Amino acid sequence: MKRIAVTLIVLVILLLTYSNANAQVSVSVAIAPPEIPVYVQPDCPYDGWIWSPGYWAYDPTDGYYWVPGTWVAPPTVGFLWTPGYWGFYSGFYHWHRGYWGPHIGYYGGINYGFGYWGHGYDGGRWEGGHFRYNTAVSHVDSRVVHNTYVDRSAVHAGGSRAAFNGPHGVSARPTANERIAARDKHVGATSVQRSHIAAARKDPATHFATNKGNPGARAAMARPATSTRTPSTHTNTNRTTTHQVTPRTQTNHQASPSQHATRAPQNHPSTHQSVRQPQHHQAPQQHVQQHQAPHQQAPRMQPQHAAPQQHMAPQQRPQGGGGGRMQAPRPSPQRAPAPMGGHEGGGEKRR
Repeated sequence: MKRIAVTLIVLVILLLTYSNANAQVSVSVAIAPPEIPVYVQPDCPYDGWIWSPGYWAYDPTDGYYWVPGTWVAPPTVGFLWTPGYWGFYSGFYHWHRGYWGPHIGYYGGINYGFGYWGHGYDGGRWEGGHFRYNTAVSHVDSRVVHNTYVDRSAVHAGGSRAAFNGPHGVSARPTANERIAARDKHVGATSVQRSHIAAARKDPATHFATNKGNPGARAAMARPATSTRTPSTHTNTNRTTTHQVTPRTQTNHQASPSQHATRAPQNHPSTHQSVRQPQHHQAPQQHVQQHQAPHQQAPRMQPQHAAPQQHMAPQQRPQGGGGGRMQAPRPSPQRAPAPMGGHEGGGEKRR
């Protein structure tokens, strides 16, 4: 037992040492990954996006889970995606992370399909700052993607579906070009890709314990999933469904960079409208108040008109010139026949 324990400790130390020496190695497990499943590639939704093939990832708690293949935007123009791969050596299966770079590097000779046959990538190429798609290999929507060509010599049928390099798996070594590409400047997975992986890990349908090696509708999707929702399945099981769904979204994504840039502004008009609406409501209130103000002043003016009427009583001055106009107030001077002091006192108060 002690020898076994010492052996395990030594192996762990060796693995940690190897992992530190090779930054591309991130996971080492003792169980082989399942075979690569057969699935349909969805249409490319945006011009310039590159296919990232699906693969089996590993979680210490849940075991192997499938990361759906998807179209992703490269971090910069001219970069290509070299997928990761499992390699068996030293008694364990080690995961080598994928990366972006100007050339396709070594990915263990794994046949991921759709242009990733084991070496290089035949699904498309960069030309003059634009990515051109080989429609003999890549599925694209011609209403959105226009930079295409056809090279049927790049089509490969069959081949091993093993998901790892090594004994009982794929036997392949890096080519001269792949060794040169290993010295290129590399960029790791983008934040969108990492979120896509996190979403797959949270989805029980992608776990091997659930799907037994057949992710089904979770095998691929046109756009990367996010870690906050379950991956969509509309673009995987039926190509017809894909064509029915994508035109609606493509009308909004024909200029994919602009739309992303304008989504945030699209919310701003709504906020401006929400601000303006109260202003429109306030404006009528101001007008109502202005109209109400004269009405409130009108009653105040009535006493002013009434006051002259009170002063009109002493208009006994123009009795001679008042003519018919003063006939109405003449009954009011009935106080004349009242020489009584009480009425005179009231008259004085009026004055």
